[in-house]
Amino acid sequence: MRVPYRSLINISSTNDQIQEELYKLQTMQTRVFIVHMSSPMGSTLFLNAKEVGMMSEGYVWIMTSGVADMVDSFSPRVIRAMKGALGVRLHLPRTDELDDFTTRWKKRFHEDNDNPKELVSSEPSIYALWAYDTIYALAMAVENLGVEITQSGYDPTPSQPLYLPVRSMGPQLLRALLNIKFQGLAGNFELKGGQLHHTAFEIINVVGKGIREVGYWTEDQGLSKQLEHVRNSKMHSTLQQNLNPIIWPGESTTVPKGWEMPVSGRKLRVGVIKGSYAEFMNVEVDPATNAIIPSGYAVEVFHQSINRLPFGLQYEYQLFGDISQADSLTYDDLVYQVHLENYDVAIGDITIRYNRTLYADFSVPYTESGVAMIVPVKQAANKNALIISQPLTKSLWITSCIVAILAGFAQLLGEPSLWKTPESLKFDDILTFLQLSMLSYQEKLESIPSKMISIAMFFLLLVLKSCYTANLFSMLTVQHLQPTVTDLHDLILNGENVGYGKGSFVEGLLLQQLNFQKSKIKGYNVEHWHEALENRSVAAIVDEVPYIKSFLTKHCNSYTMIPLYMTAGFGYAFPKDSPLVPYISRAILNITGGDDIIRIEKAYIGDKTCPNSRDIIGESNSLGLDSFWVLFLVAGAFCIVSLLYIPIQKKLTNGTKKDGSEPDANQKGSNNNNNDVKKPDSNPEGSNNNDGSEPNANQEGSNTNDGNVPSNNNAGNKPSANKEAIETSSQPSLI
Repeated sequence: MRVPYRSLINISSTNDQIQEELYKLQTMQTRVFIVHMSSPMGSTLFLNAKEVGMMSEGYVWIMTSGVADMVDSFSPRVIRAMKGALGVRLHLPRTDELDDFTTRWKKRFHEDNDNPKELVSSEPSIYALWAYDTIYALAMAVENLGVEITQSGYDPTPSQPLYLPVRSMGPQLLRALLNIKFQGLAGNFELKGGQLHHTAFEIINVVGKGIREVGYWTEDQGLSKQLEHVRNSKMHSTLQQNLNPIIWPGESTTVPKGWEMPVSGRKLRVGVIKGSYAEFMNVEVDPATNAIIPSGYAVEVFHQSINRLPFGLQYEYQLFGDISQADSLTYDDLVYQVHLENYDVAIGDITIRYNRTLYADFSVPYTESGVAMIVPVKQAANKNALIISQPLTKSLWITSCIVAILAGFAQLLGEPSLWKTPESLKFDDILTFLQLSMLSYQEKLESIPSKMISIAMFFLLLVLKSCYTANLFSMLTVQHLQPTVTDLHDLILNGENVGYGKGSFVEGLLLQQLNFQKSKIKGYNVEHWHEALENRSVAAIVDEVPYIKSFLTKHCNSYTMIPLYMTAGFGYAFPKDSPLVPYISRAILNITGGDDIIRIEKAYIGDKTCPNSRDIIGESNSLGLDSFWVLFLVAGAFCIVSLLYIPIQKKLTNGTKKDGSEPDANQKGSNNNNNDVKKPDSNPEGSNNNDGSEPNANQEGSNTNDGNVPSNNNAGNKPSANKEAIETSSQPSLI
């Protein structure tokens, strides 16, 4: 816990001096006060706080054990002034020994005091119980040592009435006392590091005419309503829900927010400087009144945030430095002034960075984050002779050819009716089936597997053709731009100059993290960015994304943005533990989550968009295999299934032939297996004789095996010229 202010009150201070210090506290924002003092001073403080109106609603008073342990002994007048205060004190477990001691204490107390009614309380305080337990522990230690202590040598004097001589057994007695452990009246008595070890504390709330316990706290389990629950719990809790309801000052049950605007009327001091980007932060001074007039994106968001607060807040702008010193001042300097409490808040296009959060708190960012670089763009070279191959990637071309060849081969094997034997298969047949596969014709196909392949290939080629045509048309007609640089490290290797926004933390980023040479980086104001890039003074400019997007709204046709790193964005800086941070942050989230932030951007940055932003590319937009792998998978599956089906179909066909009858010996074109010499006839339709005799002119392909000149037919009749005559001999031929 951080305590931003400590108010010291002397023990001899009068009521006027105490009230003067209380009035000083009223001028501050905080309304939470921790009272850490003795009980007499605490009672006096609360009486004066009640008188100046600081025990009303909205205040929080928390007492440490110095005051909380003695609340029971305060007068009713002090208790009434303390209504709503909280306190933390040691928990005293109620035991029979404690009750018996309390009874004896009260009896002795009334005997020793003539008018006990004038006394506030006759209950023994925690200090009385500690004293009793300490004497008891000391007696146990002496008893454990087995020695007898006498008063010999003890001679107090008026100047030293409490003088005790040092005895030789002192160290032994100390070690024995440190080892003493027992259950005393004030709880477990155990010395750790020379101090009493406390295990449980109770949280009290001053209400009515006394106090009540609202909960307990232990080191291991945290807060709880009941101590038994704390001992049985395994979780550490810091939630207020684990306490009983609390009555706050002013008899309010609403939890105070802990801070208010100072009653002195001092306005919130808002520190500003003239920024490098007028669209985000600009400051002017009225020459007549010297009034500070800030403007810009950051100022408008701050105005909207203040208007959304659940309470009124008055503020005034204060210029850090002078307008003429704007170039020499940085936001690091302004944020540090907030740390020194010269300002209550600093606004502007302040990047939330780690080193700044060490001495200031920030609101949530109100802009997008990131560091990027601006690079020129160039026309992509897409008017070359090989552009017809660019709509599809190389892998897609190769895969298409492989699938087409596989489909053609599968169809070739599935159509045996178009070719008889492998010897009769010609190159023209192979080209025909490749053509069938690529063009997906079905008129010449007869088998079912071939038709299935044709359907799959037709659908695949239809999709490829449509995509190819559309992509080629886009390449030939749409303008494509490419960035001249895509990697900042390439600029380091090539020794190129790089620019950055003047006054930005990006300079340190380039030097310390990216290891640029000091001579290779140049700072420019935003109005000189275009000139520096155009005349090639720098190859790129590195800055934060909001600045770059603002620049691109005016030069989007010539440059593009390359993202580099992430940052936290722009925010507002507050002193550490400022109570305004959560309220301003919630207001910013309300603005950025609606249409108001869009309206502010249009007013200060502009709403012009780059028309060619979609066409700025860094790599090829050719269609790849990943877009069509499902189609190729289906087509390949059809081919594989067809190839597996062809052998099964052949086996079924051969089995059917074996079950049928043998062909007749007198069928067309039959030959006998004798060894007669065949002599071809000059007549194309003549038959061959095996005996060397001349065949009949009207016979067609008949053979004789008897070696004689055959007659016209077996019956002596001359056969018709249009009939086929097949003669066989009933006797075997003689060689």
